[in-house]
Amino acid sequence: MADHPPTLDQLFTRRAADHGERPLVVGGSVGGGAAGGGAGGAGGAGGAARALSYAQVDAQGAALAAALADLGLAPGDRLAVCLPNVPEWLVALRAAAALGAVVVPVNPRLNAHELKYQLRHAGAAAMVAAERDDGVDSLALYEGVLADLPALRYLVTVGGAPDRWYDERIYRFEDLASKGAGRRPPAPPADPAADLALLYTSGTMGKPKGVRLSHAAVIETARLTADALRVGGEDRVFAAVPLFASFGFGTAVGAVAEGAALVLQEHFDAADALALMAREHVTVVHGVPTTFHLLTRAPAFDAERVKSAGLRAALVAGAPADEELLRRMRGWCDVHVAYGLTETGPAVTVTRPDDPADKRLTTAGRPLPGVEVMAVDLVSGQLHGPTEAVGEIAVRGVGVTLGYSRMPDETRRAFTPEGFFLTGDLGILDEDGFLRVVGRRKETILRGGYQVYPREVEDALRGHPAVEDVCVIGVPHDVLGEVICACVVPVEGAVVTGRDLKDFARDAMAEYKTPDLVRFFDRFPMTGSGKVRRRELERVVALDPTVTAAAG
Repeated sequence: MADHPPTLDQLFTRRAADHGERPLVVGGSVGGGAAGGGAGGAGGAGGAARALSYAQVDAQGAALAAALADLGLAPGDRLAVCLPNVPEWLVALRAAAALGAVVVPVNPRLNAHELKYQLRHAGAAAMVAAERDDGVDSLALYEGVLADLPALRYLVTVGGAPDRWYDERIYRFEDLASKGAGRRPPAPPADPAADLALLYTSGTMGKPKGVRLSHAAVIETARLTADALRVGGEDRVFAAVPLFASFGFGTAVGAVAEGAALVLQEHFDAADALALMAREHVTVVHGVPTTFHLLTRAPAFDAERVKSAGLRAALVAGAPADEELLRRMRGWCDVHVAYGLTETGPAVTVTRPDDPADKRLTTAGRPLPGVEVMAVDLVSGQLHGPTEAVGEIAVRGVGVTLGYSRMPDETRRAFTPEGFFLTGDLGILDEDGFLRVVGRRKETILRGGYQVYPREVEDALRGHPAVEDVCVIGVPHDVLGEVICACVVPVEGAVVTGRDLKDFARDAMAEYKTPDLVRFFDRFPMTGSGKVRRRELERVVALDPTVTAAAG
């Protein structure tokens, strides 16, 4: 498979032929049975889960694709999928693959303005969306979007009532699948270099950008990541991350690539997730650090019960993971750390089971096979290999994006003349090839002539027992240029002051890295993929007159 990577259509076809009876997806439903038999719950403790085999997903996806082809969709058209983590997501993905369409994952929590921007920018021809999500009827929102976007020809709704009246451009998911039952569209071009997905960045540093990824990029990266975790056909992988995010999307494709089962929870809830993991005998969990913080702090968490249910491994990615969390997780599973971003497929590096213990705690591992990682000198701009100096991480390999959709200048700026993608992240590559990520280049704080990396300060503060989460930002200062502001979400019930945290940080690092300001929050503004919206947090802090006075 590595020498001749398949398209996603070919991969689904192979898996259905080789072991069609195996479960591909287990989860609840927004509609209580839209993509298979049984009453669906939320994929948590309270609802009955539905399982679809590889053969069922293949047949239902092909049927949906045939019906969409009847409506005029063709290879290269863009099919948006705006669903929570439910089995219909996999059926829609299979339909896009069978059509040769480009799948555009969409966050169901986007507001009308954000949704219209993304669909218009993507040039989506059709969208599969949940009619009701988390108790909210979204049909009126989607009808408004259709009215404003004539290029969006069709809306396919999941979970709608059979007797509900719809606009002529709106179809029920079940009706289209029934219409195409037993049929398949013409086989799409078998080109692994063609676009498979248009994934939008989380927008933590500005407007989301559409990232073009090929079949080869997504499938090979997902397969190599799964191989590093030794995932096989007998595994049951819990995607505790949204499928619309690159991490979740790669997790789903990785399960298909290895013939494993994908376990889904409609919306993440720690208590229900623990029950789901036990009931479905989950063996591998993929999540962001927040996922595992919430799991381990849930009242129902029991490390021995989790292990006895079959869990053997976890992959932490999508945001920096602190050592204290990784040490805790080692008590109940074999924890791995990965580094990547949407533009790289997403994984670039990952820790392996046989890596030295200290490297598995302090680094994001080594590059995947066939992936080259170098650093760009922050002064000279030259590429270099292993060094103890901090540089901008640059990546070249099969998983790297084809470019940003509709943004040729941005695409050009993102690559070096040698073809390396500039990630915007800062890191250190050691002589053994292990990567330590220290922060974002644009997030670096310049305080009195010293460069301060927020990640380093955040890691230190996370060691304080009263800190639940922390985000370090720079605040403008007339004399120093910038000062350091630590935004902290304290552990519930903890009594802690800003002075306590400053003293704690002063004992752990150089004086110039110690926060000048500490501000407390109940929660941080987050993206749908679980990342802190730094720009929004900076705006909130900037509007606080006490911060302005202290910084001045």
